[in-house]
Amino acid sequence: MNPEEALKNVFEEIKNGNHLGEPITLVGATKTVDLLTIQRAIDCGLKAVGENRVQEFREKAPFLHGAEIHFIGHLQTNKVKYLIGNVSLIHSVDSLPLAEEISEQSEKKGLVTDVLAEINIGKEPTKSGFFAEQAEDAMDKISSLPGIRAVGLMAMLPKSENSRYLSDLCLQMRAIYDTIKKEGFPVRHLSMGMSEDYRIAIRNGSNMIRLGRAIFGERSNSR
Repeated sequence: MNPEEALKNVFEEIKNGNHLGEPITLVGATKTVDLLTIQRAIDCGLKAVGENRVQEFREKAPFLHGAEIHFIGHLQTNKVKYLIGNVSLIHSVDSLPLAEEISEQSEKKGLVTDVLAEINIGKEPTKSGFFAEQAEDAMDKISSLPGIRAVGLMAMLPKSENSRYLSDLCLQMRAIYDTIKKEGFPVRHLSMGMSEDYRIAIRNGSNMIRLGRAIFGERSNSR
């Protein structure tokens, strides 16, 4: 796939924002994508890229220029130290112990790290994250930690052909986000929607999407 053409199409789709008029932040999910292809996408206007694996992040990050680098995959506490100070946003804070480790490592470096609390909105046993009813308490506890700033929520929607079901989950996420925002948390990102479901997510309140295949084509399984 030509990333330039794919990006042009996605930018056209999201230019008017979501149904609430909020601008959409596009994060290119770059798992297994080579450096040259990622840089081509950045040069064509991609402002943020997201890596899923710490090792791959460490290999690529020093050589990418002109875009924010996010971490969007499952994160083990023993690998947090490699991200602090090197990443603009961690999307996948799925537990309080992980938040505490990010806080500790950030404090050591005298930094504040922006994070999103990951919500398991579909209550899927194979996925991590806080349940919807735990979201407010999780945000409260994460926000109380030094060296960490909870700036929003992240969700991975279940794989489903039922668009109504997915829309309902998105609306639940948006309701949680709006409630937390009204309570005074400095949230600005609702990271929800991937290549197969981003249109549904945008129609139902997402303001940040993570697209891999829609920009870069099918992933290589060689890594």
